[in-house]
Amino acid sequence: MASGLLTGARTREPIANLPKDDWRKGRPDFSEPNLSCNLALVERVKEIVRCRGRFAGEVAVAWTQHDPAVTATIVGARNAHQAEGAMRAGERYLTEEEIHEIEAGLVAETAA
Repeated sequence: MASGLLTGARTREPIANLPKDDWRKGRPDFSEPNLSCNLALVERVKEIVRCRGRFAGEVAVAWTQHDPAVTATIVGARNAHQAEGAMRAGERYLTEEEIHEIEAGLVAETAA
């Protein structure tokens, strides 16, 4: 779940306010320009969540599992709600439209 990024649990303000000694401060996913790209990806995931009544974690895991190079997904959960979303990802699949919605932004962002 990219340490909370893909679930929407981490937004720009809380990330900016992380303590200086927090391990995420030095991670590329939490630093610019990657942070902006990751937060834009999260917004696309959240749109799928809003439109289709799914959990953000469920969509993130299902998207990861869509990649043919991924043979297994290891997901951590801190509570029952998170575990439930991760388990549902194995039961549901994203449509081609949803995959395109998520990945179209990735292509645009990496080209910029």
